[in-house]
Amino acid sequence: QVKLVDSGGGLVQPGGSLRLTCARSGNIFTISAMGWYRQAPGKKRELVASISSGGITDYADSVKGRFTISRDNGMNTVWLQMNSLKPEDTAVYYCNAVVPTMSGGMYDYWGQGTQVTVSS
Repeated sequence: QVKLVDSGGGLVQPGGSLRLTCARSGNIFTISAMGWYRQAPGKKRELVASISSGGITDYADSVKGRFTISRDNGMNTVWLQMNSLKPEDTAVYYCNAVVPTMSGGMYDYWGQGTQVTVSS
């Protein structure tokens, strides 16, 4: 079982910065990857950034150069540093953890979400 707690969202002006934090707990010790997704009203949930257990990162084109994902060594905490925020970044941001299953598949765990609003 994995529990993810998202935090750090809020209201920020365009051009501002926020840092999201995802704290992981539970008794599963093998995590394949963790990441951040976002969902804006009326839109599908989309991948923002991910980081593998080996430290390989991936970003949506819309956030490259502005957002940075990082983690601690045990993948117990993952951060998303968001700079140069734009109104189109407004969404609920969800932390995600991908865990391998005994049957060879993968299972997704999700945080509760944190609202990010970029507005003047």
